[in-house]
Amino acid sequence: MEFKTQLYEYAQWRHEVAQTIEMYREWSDRCGLSNRKSSETLSNMLQTLNGERVTLAFAGEFSRGKTELINALFFAEMGGRLLPVTTERTTMCPAELFYDAATPGYMRLLNIETRLEDTSLIEYRDNSSSWKQIDLDYDSPAQLQEAFKELFAVKKVSQEHAKNLGLWNEVEASELGLLDAEEVEIPCWRYALINLSHPLLKQGLCILDTPGLSALGIEPELTLNILPAAAAIIFVLAADRGITKRDFKVWHYYINNVRGLAKIEIAVVMNKMDMLMDEHLDTAEYDRSIADHVDNSAKMLGFNRQLIFPVSARQALVAKNKHDVALLEKSHLAGLESYLADNVVLPRYTALKQKITLNIDFLLSESLSLSEEKYQYALDQLEEFKKIDCDNAEMMDHLLIETRERQQAYLLNVKNFQDSYRFFAVQSEVLVDSLSKITVDAVIQRSKDELIHNLTTYHLKKKIQLLFDELRDLLQHAVEVNNETGNLTKEIHKKFGHEYGFKDVELKLFSLSEYQFQLECILEEGEIFRSSAKTTMTEQTVVVKKLYSLIISKVRKVFNRAHQDAKYWRKMVFLPLMHQIQDHKKQIDSRLHMLHKISGSKEDVAENIAFLEERLMSLGKQRSELQTIIGAIKLDEYAALIPRID
Repeated sequence: MEFKTQLYEYAQWRHEVAQTIEMYREWSDRCGLSNRKSSETLSNMLQTLNGERVTLAFAGEFSRGKTELINALFFAEMGGRLLPVTTERTTMCPAELFYDAATPGYMRLLNIETRLEDTSLIEYRDNSSSWKQIDLDYDSPAQLQEAFKELFAVKKVSQEHAKNLGLWNEVEASELGLLDAEEVEIPCWRYALINLSHPLLKQGLCILDTPGLSALGIEPELTLNILPAAAAIIFVLAADRGITKRDFKVWHYYINNVRGLAKIEIAVVMNKMDMLMDEHLDTAEYDRSIADHVDNSAKMLGFNRQLIFPVSARQALVAKNKHDVALLEKSHLAGLESYLADNVVLPRYTALKQKITLNIDFLLSESLSLSEEKYQYALDQLEEFKKIDCDNAEMMDHLLIETRERQQAYLLNVKNFQDSYRFFAVQSEVLVDSLSKITVDAVIQRSKDELIHNLTTYHLKKKIQLLFDELRDLLQHAVEVNNETGNLTKEIHKKFGHEYGFKDVELKLFSLSEYQFQLECILEEGEIFRSSAKTTMTEQTVVVKKLYSLIISKVRKVFNRAHQDAKYWRKMVFLPLMHQIQDHKKQIDSRLHMLHKISGSKEDVAENIAFLEERLMSLGKQRSELQTIIGAIKLDEYAALIPRID
């Protein structure tokens, strides 16, 4: 299946699942089973489905044809190049292309001077006022081409200013004969956000075009945040140049480091294969030349030969524009497109389906349990009322006494549950506080104060290591508190699930193992980048300070997610039990009301039997609707749990 077709089908599936979740939300509201917590969960799932993006990151050195490859893969139907390509200039700043339906098309450019601040790229992107904005008209190719020229923009600054920005390296300047230059050329922009209403971008495709080693070296976030967040990284080489030292540095320090992350696909493109074509070579010799280049590249990179794609992006773009099937085949682009279809979109679909399943599992389990309990209680009550002899005063007294005893038992259960829940509330508050922003910031602030007086790369690195040791200890303390909270939770569930006869509901305990893993990954990634920074073209203390700022940002996000998830778990873990207790009360109250009403009246008995039969039909319809919803959401394992209504 073609990548574009796969992407459209994935988008359609997300749309259908979102519609079904909306149906489930409406069903829950109508059946009286919704609450603020479940509504928040459903809203988060809808946000995830509607905001899903499949990010493809293109990395490689300058002038390897990354932008031309992007044009050939995704934008050829426009009849030309969407993104500008010139022989004089190359893209000077990382550019991210996506679609945001909430705002009209735009290109936002972040000034290179923001590198003097400690604010991360992630923090900047949430503040539109920090960017220069150029409105874009997708229906005007000329306007787009003119606006995109800003991606090439450079300016001249003093060596000192370039050094302060982390954009000056004496070794490279010496190699280029620029050591004595009074002014040096630097990019005008640090990052570009491009929002376009292109059909593929509307389906959730997001494209990242990076401008080479210098950008990856001076922006830790590109290596530690943005590239690892991509669904796939396409590393682009130029066949006419082979693998240069700078190509190998990009591969070794920035691409190869994320190969161990299972969620990321990596492919290598040997671009500009048409440059190898010689009029003296026949087709067989040309094909052997391509195969030799692929073999040599695989050996040098230590990479799977099957994931190296020889391509001519220039030929592919021309072929698509002219609908030239033979030339398109000659460009070898089809192999790369098949790879993207088979290895990028399908895994994203699988991962998102698992995520949605895990999130909705809690709500569906509770809905199934409560629906079945209501139906069974109504059925039992109907059978009981059919056997009632309203003239038998002894029977009526017995039923009333039995129901009042149930009511007293319920009140005792509620009191016991409230007492137990108070213990849980205190213990879980300790857990939540151990992960709070105040607790984490106290550790971070101490580290920041110490860093002010340590400006060498060595001391900065040591302080970062000490910071992580403290943060690791902080999270370990939270793990110990969570274990105590989990044990208490299990005891309460066991007590009310078994001793008081409430229906068992699967208990979901909170775990911090995911956040411990994420924290360790941040430390490992930080160390890798710190080591690789020795080879980048920048002043070391600038890079390490940027690295520290990025680490703080990522650590805060990990603890914030853990804090929010702990708060959410704390609210949700006893919700099914609370619902059973509340529903039990409604059932007892309803039974008492009916018994009082029918006492001594055959007409009232018949009336209540008719009411119960109608209610039973209504509850059966609700269960059938839930079955339909679960079938539509494609979670067949739940559909099998719901008894069908004949």
